[in-house]
Amino acid sequence: MSVKREDVLKDENLITNIEEVAKDTALLHGVLMRTKETPNSPEVASYAPFTLFPTPVPTVLFHQALAVQTHFNRLVDRVSQNPGFLEETLASTIKVDNFTARLFNIYKQVQHEHHPQSIVLGLNRSDYMLDHSPDGGTSLKQIEINTIAASFGGLASRTPDVHRHILKVANLPEECNNVLDNNPAAGLARGLAKAWELYGSERAVVMFLVEDVQRNIYDHRYVENELWKRNIPVIRRQFEDVCRTGSLDESKRLFVDGREVAIVYFRNGYMPQNYTSEKSWEARLMMERSLAVKCPDISTHLSGTKKVQQELARRGVLERFFPDEPETVAQIRATFAGLYTLDMGEEGDKTVAMALANPDRYVLKPQREGGGNNIYGSEICEVLENLKNSTERTAYILMDKIQPVPVQNYLLRSGAPLRLNSCLSELGVFGAYVRKGKDMVFNECV
Repeated sequence: MSVKREDVLKDENLITNIEEVAKDTALLHGVLMRTKETPNSPEVASYAPFTLFPTPVPTVLFHQALAVQTHFNRLVDRVSQNPGFLEETLASTIKVDNFTARLFNIYKQVQHEHHPQSIVLGLNRSDYMLDHSPDGGTSLKQIEINTIAASFGGLASRTPDVHRHILKVANLPEECNNVLDNNPAAGLARGLAKAWELYGSERAVVMFLVEDVQRNIYDHRYVENELWKRNIPVIRRQFEDVCRTGSLDESKRLFVDGREVAIVYFRNGYMPQNYTSEKSWEARLMMERSLAVKCPDISTHLSGTKKVQQELARRGVLERFFPDEPETVAQIRATFAGLYTLDMGEEGDKTVAMALANPDRYVLKPQREGGGNNIYGSEICEVLENLKNSTERTAYILMDKIQPVPVQNYLLRSGAPLRLNSCLSELGVFGAYVRKGKDMVFNECV
């Protein structure tokens, strides 16, 4: 006879037994990371952090997130092709945010040159939370869309089998049956493979541009191995390798270590600290100028900034990109939380006053990847009080704080004690698309 999850969560003896089973199962199924102590050694690995039990998501909202993903793929691609929109939207940001400004400078330089490559490849991840309104309703709200180095497609492909086994051991067969298959690694690889085929050289490689600290290498390896199954050669290089051995020939083909590069797949380059010297920036420019397909190219990278996200939420903006598709506009807009500008002027002043009056209702977001950079509560007041009359405030946007209902669960993390936590989860949906010239030849939720 099966039991309820609430009863399992309270059964300390059962949880202690399941903890060991869960960790072993994660190792058996390859949900792995290298250790902090030896991040670049394949000799030592541990399980990647994960929840003991899967997080339930309402069926309707889950399918809503999947259905809108191909529309988000097209939106990102169309934004990336609109220089006027990007320049206008990022005009205030690049005056105060040096990192975005440097990316934008590369974008402008590439814009002024003849585009050697008509193939565009996008691999992104749209992140959502479930917002619970005071009237008891639940809606899907987008946190952000990651257009560069969207991670965990590999490990997420292995997690369903881990959770199924845990639920069987916990005697929760109905929940076990509700865990869906999931293989974004294969889907991301399909996008890469399509772009590689279009590039048209069997000798050319897919180059994963990676960080110097590679704890999350196994997440990469799942995608990498999917490519090798298709006989697509893969190399892994860092910025310094491209600086040292990279070059363009007269046709702007990119060569690294003497090998022609068909695709540069950025798993690095999304934070200022990734660019350790001017040579890193020179390498980025060289790659952007090359014939290699960039994933993402510089315009798609900029399309994922928080300022662009905020501008897309303005009334009438989505219609510019989908003028004859009101249903597409409605589906995308339904996922938007409130987003507000902090540009100088009356509208930005209203946003500042709104945030200072009710800081707990909002999140202050800089132009950076990852939620760890966000600012909440009283800290919003500290930041905005200092910046409210300064153009420095335009480096941020303000967003409504989503109100999810916490779920009780155990978090498994190497070296951390096991205890019951109130957990807030995000739902990440991967998308892949390939465009050749004006034709979208591949567009999937993967």
